[in-house]
Amino acid sequence: MATNRRLESEADFQEAMEQERTVRVFRDDDMINAGGLIIRFDSSMIAIQSSVSDLDYYDREACEFYELRR
Repeated sequence: MATNRRLESEADFQEAMEQERTVRVFRDDDMINAGGLIIRFDSSMIAIQSSVSDLDYYDREACEFYELRR
């Protein structure tokens, strides 16, 4: 069964990026991205790649990030 874990700290984002965990992004209680991988992050943004040509940048303050573990 799959479980969701909220990503909040630098260590959470680093672990999800290194282990190539699938990430879901929510803003205003709406899912705006599902199935991407974190490829870069800093204190203000998260870069998520969903496919070869699909790269999105999300504001860390405006969005919630969840790691999907199977």
